[in-house]
Amino acid sequence: MTHPIETESYRRLGARIDLSHLPSGPRAVVARVIHATADLGFANSLRLTESAVDAGLHALAADAPVVVDVEMVRAGIGGVPTECFLGRARPLRRRAGQTLSAFAMQLAATAHPDGAIFVVGCAPTALEQLLDLVEAGAVSPALVIGVPVGFVGAAESKDRLRRTAHLETISNVGERGGSAVAAAIVNALVRLGGDDRPGEGSEAEDG
Repeated sequence: MTHPIETESYRRLGARIDLSHLPSGPRAVVARVIHATADLGFANSLRLTESAVDAGLHALAADAPVVVDVEMVRAGIGGVPTECFLGRARPLRRRAGQTLSAFAMQLAATAHPDGAIFVVGCAPTALEQLLDLVEAGAVSPALVIGVPVGFVGAAESKDRLRRTAHLETISNVGERGGSAVAAAIVNALVRLGGDDRPGEGSEAEDG
């Protein structure tokens, strides 16, 4: 059952911005992100296609692994199992100069080399590491959701993601992003996969 606060939130969102020009799948994702962040700017900065949304839905329907870069992203996602490799990476030796997030993504890609959904909401270095592995042919994701946040490397890593050939992606332009955005994208896909629509149900990160 939809909580009245969520219903009213979507009513106000609809009064503030018109998303009707978007196809239904991308529209649901964009609306969910705006609902989770109260940031109307994501209507213009998010970059996604119907084929990317479909790739995510097909992967979820096939019970593909959903791998996240940090525990905060994991905590915001409901309705689907997720994995974060930071804990496994922490006690292991990594190469000089490699961030923990990048090393964790390397471990994740090794564990799930084909067909996983990779979600990066915090660390640009994790996204860069994943793209290095994609370009090397070491991993073939079903979908990459890349919305890291920050002044250093975030915008650049997302630009590289969008320029990577033969890869289904959901990202945004610029320095904004973060765990709530990443979780909202996944939650929108989970809802769509359950024949649900924004405004029907609730997730923790939207409360």
